[in-house]
This record gives sequence, structure tokens and C-alpha cells, in this order.
Amino acid sequence: MKRIGIVVKSDFRARKKADELEQWLRERDVDVVRKESPPPRGVRPENQTSDSAPDDLCCIFVLGGDGTFLSAVRWIGDQAIPVLGVKFGAVGFLADIAESNLYAVADLIVKNQFTTRPRMRLLVDVVRGGQLRASETVLNDVVINKGALARLATIDTSIDEQYLTTYRADGLIIATPTGSTAYSLAAGGPVVHPDVPAMMITPICPFTLTNRPVIVPDTVAITIRLKKQSSDIMLTFDGQAGLEIDAQDTITVRKGPHPIHMISVPDQHYFDVLKAKLRWSGGRV
Repeated sequence: MKRIGIVVKSDFRARKKADELEQWLRERDVDVVRKESPPPRGVRPENQTSDSAPDDLCCIFVLGGDGTFLSAVRWIGDQAIPVLGVKFGAVGFLADIAESNLYAVADLIVKNQFTTRPRMRLLVDVVRGGQLRASETVLNDVVINKGALARLATIDTSIDEQYLTTYRADGLIIATPTGSTAYSLAAGGPVVHPDVPAMMITPICPFTLTNRPVIVPDTVAITIRLKKQSSDIMLTFDGQAGLEIDAQDTITVRKGPHPIHMISVPDQHYFDVLKAKLRWSGGRV
């Protein structure tokens, strides 16, 4: 018997559709494992429970927005379980299909008539005094953010142990190509196609206007350290979990060994989705 997971947003309409989808799948002799997406919490990653998706799932449907999808990705962990997003949220880039197309695509999945495309993830290690405080994998981005009343963060940044620059800014974003259309884009970063093997370094409101976003190969390791005067600084992982950091911490970001496998939807192309989400008309303004 097939087993399929459903991760659903805490929303009446999404839960109702999840009920319908679960019944539809069970009528086709598919076992269903269902999980409601919890709200993001500012907790230390090492204090979280090791809840993970069953390893025998053939795929996971995510009914919600980008936040729900990122929650599902954390549930998958390092496993190669294919995942498909169904839009039940605000404007986002991770939900591939609309509610109206759900059953047509679900029928193909039940019949094993689907393909997947890998999306790179980042592995983020936080070390203090030679001890590993946290090791997290993210699909979109890892973000250094200062508190509302804190002074500018001062962030030393190196690439493969070669000094790059010291950012004085409200924060710093390191994003994957998938995450280039999320917080990084809002902070002035470039849109990067998911197949491009790269990482983006985007400062948030930099004090020096010459500090611009940088694109680096996905083969490098990015090392970040805070200056001693920096305080009230938070490191967040895909906006799902957070960790307070200070000048004692060394943050290393590199390409993770386990990509996420996103189900490809027939006749749906990246640039069509991009134009629709960003409302590019193609004509004169």
C-alpha cells in the first residue's frame, strides 16, 4: 500500500481541502499520514524535538503557503521524499499548483507518472568555543537580524577563509537560488534560476551603499563572525527557527548534501511562474 503525507496550514479552508484529499486518497487504497503545520517559533534548534516524516512516504502534499512548505521541508529532513505545494496562502513561489488542479496532479502521482527536480539546500553550522551549537539545513535562506532597538550589526564575512568584507547593516541574508525570490529579493537581491549552482549574499539596509549583493559558487564555504560590539542579534533558519548569536559564535554556510526533491508539474515553467508572481506584464508601464 502506498503512503502519502499531507502537511496542512492551520486554516479552515486548507483543512477542509485536506479532509477531501485524504478521503480521495484512501478510496484509492493509499494510506495517509497527516500533519498540521505549526507556527514558526523563535526557539533554539537544539531544543526542538526530532520529529521527522516516516521514511516510507512516497511523496508529501503541502496545502498552504511558503511558510507551510518550509515547515514540511524541515519535517522531511535529509530524506529524499518528493514534495508538492498546493497554494493556500499569500503570494509565494514554493506552491506549484492551484487548488483547482489538485486532483489532476494527484491522479498522476498515485499512478507514479511524475518526475522531480532537485533544489539545493544550505547546511548551516554554528560553533562556539570549539563546540557545535547548532547544525541546520535550509531551503530558502539563513538570516542574521538585529533586534528592533539594537545598533547596526557588524558582520565579518569570508569566502573559503579569504576575507571578503565587513558589513555594517541591519542584517545579512545568505540564500539559495530557491530563496532568491524570498527575503533576499525584498532586500534588493537578484532573482536566480533554481538550476544555477550558486549562493546569494545580500545585506539588509547596509550603512555603506557600496555593499551590494554578491553571487558566489555553491562550492564555497561562507564564514560569518560578529564584531564584539554587536548585540541583540538573531540567526534564523528559513524563518522557522531562531538562535541568539554573539561575537563568540562562528557561522559557516555551505551547500548541503541533501537537496529537496520537488515534484514537476506538467506544462508549468519557471519563468511563467516568475512572471505571474511578480506581475510582470511584458508591456510598457
